[in-house]
Amino acid sequence: MKCPFCDYEDTKVIDSRPSDSKIRRRRECIKCQKRFTTFEVVEMPLLMVQKKDGSVEPFDRNKLITGIYSSIKKRPVSVDAVSKMVDSLESYYANEMRNQITTAEIGDMVLEKLKEIDLIAYIRFASVYKEFTDIDSFIKVISELSVGKE
Repeated sequence: MKCPFCDYEDTKVIDSRPSDSKIRRRRECIKCQKRFTTFEVVEMPLLMVQKKDGSVEPFDRNKLITGIYSSIKKRPVSVDAVSKMVDSLESYYANEMRNQITTAEIGDMVLEKLKEIDLIAYIRFASVYKEFTDIDSFIKVISELSVGKE
């Protein structure tokens, strides 16, 4: 780590502690003895999403969270649970070393997580994601959930 004051190449770490999703490090320059703080974060590869129409765009975490929030509105699902769900999705694809996924893969993973958390939110998300066009689509999904519980 280069010292921001004298540009010397060597510094020592005085203190390390977690801070949010980062690691905060207090450092001291070996040459000028000035102290400074750095933050270490895990670099995630750029994840691209292939949409149904074939176009490709960068993964937008906030867009996904907004879609999930629509399905959990007035449901007993915490903001933290949604954040962990999206973190899990991002980590999964980063660990798989994939840089392109489809909206179908994202939707399926979100549905699996919602099924574990809240069945009403699951049905709401599925109705938009799977583009239900009639009442039979709802009945089919609900009956599948009922059969899974027996």
